[in-house]
Amino acid sequence: MIVTKPIEMRKPNLQKKYHYLNATGALHYNMTNDYMFRMVLQRDKKTLIKLISSILGISLSEIKDVKIENPIEVGKTISDKEYQLDILVLLNDNTYINIEMQVENYNNWPMRSLSYLCRRFDNATRGQDYNLIKPVYHIGFIDFTLFDDHPEFFAKYQVRNAKDSYLYTNNFNLYVIELNHTSMATTEDKTNHVDTWAKLFKATTWEEIKMITKDNPSMNSAAESIYMSNADISILEQCRAREDAIAHEKYQKELIDSLNETIANDKAIIADKDAIIADLKAKLRTYENKKQ
Repeated sequence: MIVTKPIEMRKPNLQKKYHYLNATGALHYNMTNDYMFRMVLQRDKKTLIKLISSILGISLSEIKDVKIENPIEVGKTISDKEYQLDILVLLNDNTYINIEMQVENYNNWPMRSLSYLCRRFDNATRGQDYNLIKPVYHIGFIDFTLFDDHPEFFAKYQVRNAKDSYLYTNNFNLYVIELNHTSMATTEDKTNHVDTWAKLFKATTWEEIKMITKDNPSMNSAAESIYMSNADISILEQCRAREDAIAHEKYQKELIDSLNETIANDKAIIADKDAIIADLKAKLRTYENKKQ
């Protein structure tokens, strides 16, 4: 069972010079671009460790090692069949963590995230004791409201008894962080700096990033990794390709939704006409019966 602890904020190395401190103006792409998100966390292990520390509410000293199980080549073109840019991390060789960034709402996040989580949970080898299955976490950063009637900044879902919420297992965890609701962050979220990570991910200018790191110097390495990734032409090309792909997906979805709405309206019109015709036929039968 993971117990929440205040996050250790290590003293920054004052001798180190960070390139991002000289940057001004808008970023080419921030961390809400899923390819940029993937590259920054893949290339900077310190940032990945600190992020996991904050999200899981554990101290940095408890993290012995993190290993990305599905690395991709920096700048590699992602085909349509490989568009998923989730990051699979093995924490301390005993816990799987799936991390994902999603800004567009395709109205399928609950089923999508559960599907990812179930795949990771099925990690027992043939003949292995089920008690040896590694705990899993799916951590989703989304930039929309998942449930309109239940907005929340950081939601943690587990398998529990429907009657009294008794925990069935703490090995199956689904975390959702809504980047558009940082104002709803709890005291615990703020203590663990989860809201600060969200603000860093959404920052669109270097001035914003410098304001964040001024109060949180432990995030200097994350800001530097964002800078280095924004300076890499091959990464920028793939970030642009991802934005184009997402825009195309969004257009297709809107087109399909529009067509479905048109079909539904046409069916309603046909149903109304069928009802009118049926009514007229009934009246005609009544009239003919009276004539007889």
